[in-house]
Amino acid sequence: MKTITHWMDGKPVDSTSGRFGPVYDPATGAQEKRVALATPGEVDAAVASALQAYGSWGTSSLARRAAVLFAYRELLDAHRDEIAALITAEHGKVHSDALGEVARGMEIVELACGIPQQLKGELSTQVSTRVDVSAIRQPLGVVAGITPFNFPAMVPMWMFPLAVACGNTFVLKPSERDPSACFRLAELAAEAGLPDGVLNVVQGDRTAVDRLLEHPDVAAVSFVGSTPVARHVHRKASEHGKRVQALGGAKNHMLVLPDADLDFAADQAVNAAYGSAGERCMAVSVVVAVGGIGDALVARIADRARRLRIGPGTDPASEMGPLITREHRDKVASCVSSAAEQGAEVVVDGTGYTVDGHPDGFFLGVSLLDRVPVTADAYREEIFGPVLCVVRAETYEEGVALINASPFGNGAAVFTRDGGAARRFQLEVQAGMVGVNVPIPVPVGYHSFGGWKDSLFGEHHVYGKDGVAFYTRGKVVTTRWPDPADRGIDLGFPSNT
Repeated sequence: MKTITHWMDGKPVDSTSGRFGPVYDPATGAQEKRVALATPGEVDAAVASALQAYGSWGTSSLARRAAVLFAYRELLDAHRDEIAALITAEHGKVHSDALGEVARGMEIVELACGIPQQLKGELSTQVSTRVDVSAIRQPLGVVAGITPFNFPAMVPMWMFPLAVACGNTFVLKPSERDPSACFRLAELAAEAGLPDGVLNVVQGDRTAVDRLLEHPDVAAVSFVGSTPVARHVHRKASEHGKRVQALGGAKNHMLVLPDADLDFAADQAVNAAYGSAGERCMAVSVVVAVGGIGDALVARIADRARRLRIGPGTDPASEMGPLITREHRDKVASCVSSAAEQGAEVVVDGTGYTVDGHPDGFFLGVSLLDRVPVTADAYREEIFGPVLCVVRAETYEEGVALINASPFGNGAAVFTRDGGAARRFQLEVQAGMVGVNVPIPVPVGYHSFGGWKDSLFGEHHVYGKDGVAFYTRGKVVTTRWPDPADRGIDLGFPSNT
């Protein structure tokens, strides 16, 4: 059985822990590989490698960093099908979806290629007589990323390309459920010319995570995952004096107003709710139908949902693949039955779905729940699976109030033809990312990704300007070149004259 191990000092490093976790093919349910689970000592070795590399990489020229990243971008482009195949094999998402993930990750690599522009400083001359002031940004040192299973290539690429472009070195701890994509990303980075130790991948579970959070040589931690873990990461890393950005869970709402194109809204609701089997932090999990459109909208969504083709991610005919593990599949299925017990109407029940020829795969059909009480677990909790809830609201105001009452604030969308209503929504809704007739408003690479409330812990979003700010710290330099007129003792507070 193939073992996926660590990447340190520019090469694979076998684990000495003796601990391994299973890596499954979700379409078959078979364990195809195993992944090493690092000890604290192995994490320390990865950090030590990064710290040693920082001595030279942190002072390397912007031109050199950009050249490596340009070469890396070209290698990613050449190997995108290979990376997507690794994602499908271990996560289960269909190949086209995996290709989209790689493409969106490459957007951040492309952003990082322009790091000379991103790190341009500021200069004010003659702020006082013969005095100039400049502002510069410098790297932090060794930084770490802890990434989730649902985007095993894209989310790491949200982090390390920009971090190393800024002059930091990086220790990446990917999900132990689908670790091969990250390992391949590190191999390609080395092939592109990234020096040994600048990017290290340490495989592992909570033992590895907690060691990174407390390690004295790690200056900052980036995290994407569930809200409970994000809260833990933020608290523990902050206690150890680190800068932290921790992105948590979501319950993204899609508000559909009475004037909306219902066929278009139904198409987009299905796409956003069931793509990648709902295992997206920006998936639409709640549709809020306003006024009298609820029955017509639900009928349109149900018709489309029943016709979705579910199967292995390697089958070009499949529109949705399996879930990541058997345990998660069963947990998501239980949310449908509990919703019915708590007052929801089950319009489409996908819990008994099977795929011919794959009896042991982690497949689940799509489910649609209507008239879901806001007290039901299916409404309150992040399901992270192919379950779409529909709630009814009489007015726009009632719908927005319902959305804003959620403890999550990752994304929200409004579907309408009314520009005034759309403008009002984008100002009034309490979410970090807002779509107008766009159900999954994931920002492009040169903007930043992040939510509000329990969807984000820390001050910085990821990538874009926030990413550069997170991976650097500012320094202000005041300079004077005196002439004889400036000599003499003056104990007064300096003034800008």
